[in-house]
Amino acid sequence: MGHINTSATTIGLLAIILAASSALAEIKGDAVRIGVLTDMNGVFATAMSAGSVEAARMAAEEFGGKINGKPIEILQADHQNKPDIATSLARKWFERDGVQAIADGGSSGSALAVQELVRANGKIFLISGAGANQLTDEACAPTSVQWTQDAYSTATAVVSGIMQTSKEPWFFITGDYAFGHSIEATARARIAELGGKVAGSVKAQLGTPDYSSFPLQAQASGAKILAINVAGDNATAIKQAEEFGLASQGIKIVPMSFQNVDIQAIGLKATKGDLIVTSFFEDLSPAARRFSDAFFARRNAMPSQIQAGVYSAVRHYLQAVKDTDSDDGATVMAKMKATPVSDAYTPNGRIREDQRMVHDLYLVQVKSPEESKRPWDFVKLVATIPPHHAFRPLDRSRCSLVGK
Repeated sequence: MGHINTSATTIGLLAIILAASSALAEIKGDAVRIGVLTDMNGVFATAMSAGSVEAARMAAEEFGGKINGKPIEILQADHQNKPDIATSLARKWFERDGVQAIADGGSSGSALAVQELVRANGKIFLISGAGANQLTDEACAPTSVQWTQDAYSTATAVVSGIMQTSKEPWFFITGDYAFGHSIEATARARIAELGGKVAGSVKAQLGTPDYSSFPLQAQASGAKILAINVAGDNATAIKQAEEFGLASQGIKIVPMSFQNVDIQAIGLKATKGDLIVTSFFEDLSPAARRFSDAFFARRNAMPSQIQAGVYSAVRHYLQAVKDTDSDDGATVMAKMKATPVSDAYTPNGRIREDQRMVHDLYLVQVKSPEESKRPWDFVKLVATIPPHHAFRPLDRSRCSLVGK
């Protein structure tokens, strides 16, 4: 029997393994392309649209516009909140334009459609706009991450905050779309857990020009808490509820999903005192303020939490591409999940096994006009909600990836 040189054999095996790894770990495309797929002109546009594109560009610029010699390209498209258009655009980007990742996602219905596509092809989907629970529950996908808002965390936190001081009955004016349905269902479950009651609800088509009949239904129901969640129509619905003098009748108006851009549209007079759950605001940290001021210089508006989430998600993705020198979806996602998220958006984020990026949420209160000291100085911090209290527990998840 001949003598086996174990040292030489080991070195040879290592060389083969390293060569194979090197062949896999490379950016195969001629550029690192990210497509921002969003609502550019519809009911969600104020919190997404061109601001999401700008946020993605700001993330790319932090890498000098290239990674390992490959240019970073940011594409954009408007899916018009139509799932079939969203899927068609995403498929074209993936198959013809060399896009490796899609960011934002826009409305929940469109995002759920795109997620089915990325489940099949292994591309990356960085969801910031869509908040339907299904995205990280029964419809979860291994290369898709829900980054910013979701119905469970938003609704649970709002209801918990309100019901600390009031156990009076609720009435819902809910947008007739996936995220709206998720918000109301989650809120109802939490209200029941806390011993509260729901006096009634009504579904509203997005884009409804006149919401005046809905507050009248809330009045007739005997509710004392009016929960409004109609996406980009929140400003219209809340203004019309204020015109009916609901607050003077002891009915508290609670926006279930609200952003700084909504406050800007309505004004502090109509929204002062409202409690809002958000994942981002300008004075969260020095880094958040620097990012917000830089964004304002470009857009003449502060970033919404969705736009800040796009920046964070794209930045984290690009860092993983750089670290792995790969644009393979599974490789990059593994690195993203292994790396904590710490940036202007969140100091302590991480991607869980259900593909939910968990982070602190913030219960904030809208300032009065007298408290506001400068433009866009809208909210003050009431409480920080840590991830383990903010997001759906994994033991309640129906995501097939949990436990694997």
